Amino acid sequence: MTTIQPITADPRDAARLQTLAAELSDARFIGLDTEFLRERTYRPLLCLLQLSTPTTFDCVDPLGDMDLSPLRAALSAGGPLKIMHAARQDLEVLWPLFGPLGPLFDTQVAAALTGLPAQVGYAELVRRHFAIELDKSHTRTDWSQRPLSAAQLAYAIEDVRHLGPLRECLMEQLDKLGRLEWLREEMLPLEAGEGLFVDPERAHERLKGFQDLDADRQRLGQRLAAWRERRAAERNRPRTWILDDAGLKALIAEAPRDVAGLRALPELAPGLIDNSGAELLGEIEAATLPARLPPLPTRTRPDPKLGEDVKRLGAKVREVAAGLELAPELLATRRDLEVIARGGEDALPLRGWRRGVVGEALLAAR
Repeated sequence: MTTIQPITADPRDAARLQTLAAELSDARFIGLDTEFLRERTYRPLLCLLQLSTPTTFDCVDPLGDMDLSPLRAALSAGGPLKIMHAARQDLEVLWPLFGPLGPLFDTQVAAALTGLPAQVGYAELVRRHFAIELDKSHTRTDWSQRPLSAAQLAYAIEDVRHLGPLRECLMEQLDKLGRLEWLREEMLPLEAGEGLFVDPERAHERLKGFQDLDADRQRLGQRLAAWRERRAAERNRPRTWILDDAGLKALIAEAPRDVAGLRALPELAPGLIDNSGAELLGEIEAATLPARLPPLPTRTRPDPKLGEDVKRLGAKVREVAAGLELAPELLATRRDLEVIARGGEDALPLRGWRRGVVGEALLAAR
């Protein structure tokens, strides 16, 4: 069990933090992981930061007005290589504090390119490569509670202890398979922060069935989804705490023009109407809707031709994936195949390394 105590906001730890920052800046790589909570906030709350180098294992407690600025030079883009597992959520937590964190190496992505399941876990990789069984007893720990126990800290440190050796193993495998360039391409969107944050003006794209709506309701839906996203960010509360999806869809469907119309919607909480009803009505008015909206579209039966095309393309993906010993979803998702079947040219399988591996075959099959 580790005896490491986290670096805290205690002034006595300032020198230790400076020493750690210097070691990180000079390191060949930095293993990086976070513990965070996001159940009650819009932005994830960073609760613990775990760091490793070839010779160092340490953790930093960011709660209690902890000043993390000494770490910025090491963790920001251009510093040492950062090794992470399933990095996207950790990047979402760290990006607001440090900005871009490249260069990156994601052990989950690298492992998938060697033929393991696309969502393979860190503990499974450690077991496969080093025959070490990691403790899972603190998986559901509330990391915002203090003090942290020695067992919790030991669990947290294990999440970065094996990242460096894992990278060496995975790099060797990818080199033998000739897939290092694939990995480089996969890291570029992560290093650029693509998809980490929701643009309020595009928040409507997450709404199921949005594309089936008429043009007026789409315009209204875009405004209301953007309002919800901005309000959630301003108050740092989950977007569904501001307005859940059922309420949002009811507003889009009925487009009430007054408070009485809002109160007629059972999906809307009275408190929402009392506190935000005027703003919601303002968004509806700003959408410049006609006096009467057309009936909502009825659910259409799936296009049998599209279904057959997607099925055929899926068979081609599985065939190629089997030959490469890769998980098929790493090459193309069903949504990708629907885009291609409809004649789209911007699906992920038609870009980068995937185009030569499977994209050209999908275009030919289409």
